[in-house]
Formats: sequence, structure tokens, C-alpha cells
Amino acid sequence: MSAIRVNYATGQFGKTVAARLVYGTDLLEGIEQLCKENNIQYATIISCFGSFQRSGFVYLVPNENSVIGVGYNDLVRKEGPIEFLQGTGVICKREGAYETHFHGTMCDQNGNVFGGHFIKGENPVITVDLVIAEVAGMEFHRKFDPETGGNQFYPVEKNEKEPRKIEK
Repeated sequence: MSAIRVNYATGQFGKTVAARLVYGTDLLEGIEQLCKENNIQYATIISCFGSFQRSGFVYLVPNENSVIGVGYNDLVRKEGPIEFLQGTGVICKREGAYETHFHGTMCDQNGNVFGGHFIKGENPVITVDLVIAEVAGMEFHRKFDPETGGNQFYPVEKNEKEPRKIEK
């Protein structure tokens, strides 16, 4: 049996916001502005789909110089129109500013499916429908993780400095 190691926090959902991002709005910038306008600090994206004018994303590739042997490739840019099939993510903070960690799948005009980790400023929408759920009683941070050599999701309960842990 393999080791089980988990960092986690518990809380509950707060307010829910449903929105449509309109033509020309960058996906991640729009999500973060929507959170700012609604005084949402930390959230999860429950539903997100639509279409893009173009898309910019990265995905994991082997990297022998990385601590864990993988890293992100160079930015991939796809010209649209692009059908945005599904996306999900967490709205976090890093050093006090929003940092949304978002992944999604898309397809081009020929039905070729692709996707990965979306890059802020690189995904102007044609239209996107989304539902965001605020989280209460916990905070979502992005922090450097020396074990992986990258910035990772770091959930902690409100007023705590460290996440809960499972190590078996």
C-alpha cells in the first residue's frame, strides 16, 4: 500500500455568484474582478464553459532539471474560435493578491480536444457562463512548495497557519 499524505482544511460554502463574462473579457481577470466586486476572498469554480477568441495555456512535460522530474512547457497559444468545454479552479491569494489556479479543456473548429493550466491575460472570451461558490471558514493560498519546486494549493482554516494533515 502506498503512503497517504494530505494537507487540507474544512469549512463551508458562503455566497454563490452566477455570471456571464462578455466578449473580450479575459477569463481569469474577469473571475478575479467578479470576486473583488462581491467581496469574495477565496472560492471554487463550480461550473464554467463557453467560448474563446483565442487561448493560452501550459501543461506538464518531463523536465530533468525539476525537483520532481516534471515542469510546464512553454506557453501554447491557439487561435479561435475555440469551444471551451469545461473548466474548474480555485480562487486563491498569494502575497495578498488574487491568484486563480485554473485548468480546462477546449476544442478547435475541427473537434481536436486539448487543454491544460490557463494563463492570466491569455484567454479572451467570446462568452463564458460560470458559477462561483465562496468558501467560508478557510483560506486558499498559493505557496511555494520545496518538495515539488513549484507554487501549490495551500488550504488552511481561518486563523490557522498550517493545514490539517493526514500522514499514513
